[in-house]
Amino acid sequence: MKKKGKSTFSKIIAWLHLWPSIVAGLILVFVSLTGTIIVYGDEIMQWSAGKEALYVKPEGEPLKIDEITSIHKEKFPGESFSYIIVDKDPTKSWIINSANLKNRKLTLIYINPYTGEILKQDKTIGFFYIMAHVHSNLLMGKTGGWIVAISTIVFVLSTLTGLVLWWPKKWTKATRDSSFKIKWKARFKRLNYDLHNVFGFYSAIICFLLGMTGLLIFFSPLMKGTISLFGGEGKMWFYTLQDYPRDQEATKDMAYYDTNELIQKAFDLHPDKKIIRIWTYNYDNVSIYPFFLGTNAGLKSEEGKEALYFDKFTGQIVNDGHKQKIYDKVDNLVWQIHMGQWWGQLGKFSTFLAGLIATTLPITGFLVWWGRRKKKSKTKN
Repeated sequence: MKKKGKSTFSKIIAWLHLWPSIVAGLILVFVSLTGTIIVYGDEIMQWSAGKEALYVKPEGEPLKIDEITSIHKEKFPGESFSYIIVDKDPTKSWIINSANLKNRKLTLIYINPYTGEILKQDKTIGFFYIMAHVHSNLLMGKTGGWIVAISTIVFVLSTLTGLVLWWPKKWTKATRDSSFKIKWKARFKRLNYDLHNVFGFYSAIICFLLGMTGLLIFFSPLMKGTISLFGGEGKMWFYTLQDYPRDQEATKDMAYYDTNELIQKAFDLHPDKKIIRIWTYNYDNVSIYPFFLGTNAGLKSEEGKEALYFDKFTGQIVNDGHKQKIYDKVDNLVWQIHMGQWWGQLGKFSTFLAGLIATTLPITGFLVWWGRRKKKSKTKN
């Protein structure tokens, strides 16, 4: 009796899993590796800062944001003050994100909020800034961004087709063992196959989410459509600022509202939050403070984010519609999943492991294909 070959569907799935991944393999290794490195960036930066920079002795009332802005301008001329992280704990220093636009370098400045003393200027964030740009565009601008995006589509496709190929035709003890267990003492070819097949299965869900959130971040219409599905509508905070430009003539004699009162008001409205990231981008030309509250501040997101937009002169909350709140939360959630902040340290560890596996999958997959190719050529000879 003639042995039944693979179905057309199986052949198509196998082709889609193999060839696009081989073409995009090297890019996927770089993207996965740099993404994995970024996962623990927050912890590494805290460790780099040290206790001397992270903690202060409370001495009266903290300085106002405009006073800290003035200190930053004086101490670091020519640098841009992007945001400041305010901690609810009075013994914690405040953290300024400072950018030198000429040499495109970022630093974190730790400041004593009571005295204005600069405790430390740490350059560790600069390393993660470079890793983030290698991850998103290979340091090649828009062209690199498209290369990474197309490779990410391949990654998502290979994750889905890999699950189809992994699925056993029959569930027996032998197929369960080969699908869920790695034979660590097997020969290299078998071990390599298990590493690709078994680890690929265990990391599939997180890898799929990492790939999809990466595509949402890159393709703005896709992100906007996703937010709309959840009932959100509005603008990213950066564009919200443009809706509230400062009338320099009308406000030249007006004092800024006491930011310490706004900080206290924000924490009173959301008593479960521990930090506030206050965006000071284009500080002198806009009339609102974007306050992002959370239980922890990451490189690109806040855990448990709540957004408040305060008028700098009246202290009133603006842009506070229900749909805008959903927009902010969904946008932040996408970043949380992509950065591994979706479930505290367990989420980070899971994302880190999935990232390591994703880095190896193009390599182990190539070796599986190469081994079979050599076997076929020997058979023909």
